[in-house]
Amino acid sequence: MKGFSIKNLHLILSIVLIIPTALAYGLYPVLTVPGLFDFTIETVNLAGIFKATMGLYLGMSTLWITGILKPKFWIIATITNIVFMGSLACGRLISMVTDGMPGIYFSVGFVAEISLALWALRNLRKYGPTHQ
Repeated sequence: MKGFSIKNLHLILSIVLIIPTALAYGLYPVLTVPGLFDFTIETVNLAGIFKATMGLYLGMSTLWITGILKPKFWIIATITNIVFMGSLACGRLISMVTDGMPGIYFSVGFVAEISLALWALRNLRKYGPTHQ
């Protein structure tokens, strides 16, 4: 399989996790969001927020796929992976401190996000520009 290497595994796993999440948030938010959150989508504007989030997640996944398939984009793909996953984890951590502990899905999400951000940082140090 083209692009599969241990160097790309953090990107591959991120893609496998983020694309289904993106689709769950944005494809049919009227159907999926009530099962994930404690509210329903009743306005076009709120549906638009979830579709925009889907677009952001799919856009990031596209960049990570590009980094796997085109090695000259690997560094930028890995840096964006660190920032994306790290930002999600930081937001969840702030929420845990200010709002309390989330449900199981969001707790697992936090662990996955912080783990992927740290793994990507490790890979950047190991395989980054000074090692090519």
